[in-house]
Amino acid sequence: MTSSDLGLAVRRSKKLSKAGMLEWLFARAFSGLVYPQIWEDPIVDMAALQLKADDHVVAIASGSCNILSYLTAAPIRVSAVDLNAAHIALGRLKLAALARMGEHESLLRFFGRADRRDNVAFYDREIAPHLDAVSRGYWEGRGLNGRRRIHLFANGFHRYGLLGRFIGTGHVLARLLGGNPKAMLAARDMAEQRALYDRHLAPVFERRLVRWLVRQPASLYGLGIPPAQYKALAADGEDGILGALRLRLERLACGFDLKENYFAQQAFGRRYGEGPGAALPPYLQPQNFAAVKARASGVSYHQNAVTAFLADQPAESCDAYVLLDAQDWMNDADLAALWSQITRTARPGARVIFRTAADERLLPGRVPAAILDQWHYDEARSRELCRQDRSAIYGGFHLYVLAGQGR
Repeated sequence: MTSSDLGLAVRRSKKLSKAGMLEWLFARAFSGLVYPQIWEDPIVDMAALQLKADDHVVAIASGSCNILSYLTAAPIRVSAVDLNAAHIALGRLKLAALARMGEHESLLRFFGRADRRDNVAFYDREIAPHLDAVSRGYWEGRGLNGRRRIHLFANGFHRYGLLGRFIGTGHVLARLLGGNPKAMLAARDMAEQRALYDRHLAPVFERRLVRWLVRQPASLYGLGIPPAQYKALAADGEDGILGALRLRLERLACGFDLKENYFAQQAFGRRYGEGPGAALPPYLQPQNFAAVKARASGVSYHQNAVTAFLADQPAESCDAYVLLDAQDWMNDADLAALWSQITRTARPGARVIFRTAADERLLPGRVPAAILDQWHYDEARSRELCRQDRSAIYGGFHLYVLAGQGR
């Protein structure tokens, strides 16, 4: 993906305006690897989608954790779509690796621990000869440190990418200001989680430097928050963007048992938990290895915009759509074009899920009623699933179902 491709996706303002410059900076920041781990809860996704055998799912790829986790629900077909070339290369690397791995431990070592030189040797010996040329070119290309990108899997892959570096910077800043995010992992129960949050994290939001930083939209690009999404967040609470971020972090730290929440473990420990019963994305859990490996051939990757990809699909050919938070970036014309293609390609009973930064419906009044009225918005279910989302960073989870009976 070039910065101009993403620029077209996020640009709403004149190029030389302040807003236009912020959009350009975001596009530049977002043009490499962004999400080493996707930051949406696949358990919530699967509860909403109710996937069945042979369903065709069109999903934004991102870090591909959820793409592969959906395979634990049923033998489905997934078209994984993303503008970001690094995300496509990551997804194809996972597929090629699964095809060459014979046991769960290899998968966990490579994509879960992601911090051993053995992973690079395994890549060179087993994966590279079977990887497509474009993806191989990406992983064997050299980063700013002069080393091949595949070496990220020997050095803690989840610490890299835009999000990984953002979390690392947050740790450094918190420690400089007297906090310690890693201390959260010492909690033995949720009462201790609350006490540790109040001691190590809550006071950081009162510091003048933090208050100044969160008022700068560019400072949150590491969370994948474009300018338009920043504005929505700023309006989603009494204390503006600072209050919204504090509320989300508090929910991540105190709303779920940390021992069962791999999002919190990545945020506070910068790694997944270890040992029997450790919290992991579904595709990395040992009991799911055989199913994920057997069903991985049903996944295909496409570097494209979702609307453009759907335009090439036959009518009534898709059963489920996973849009992540991409619609927060879109203007009204983009939304109308996307939902026109979703409605054309959807089978009766199709499901669409997406998230929004703020607690807002987003679509009414922006997508033509002639299109949107064909879909049922399940508000009660959407709000319940939002409460269950362990990633804890979104203001809204949304489920739409097309009228008619599904297969």
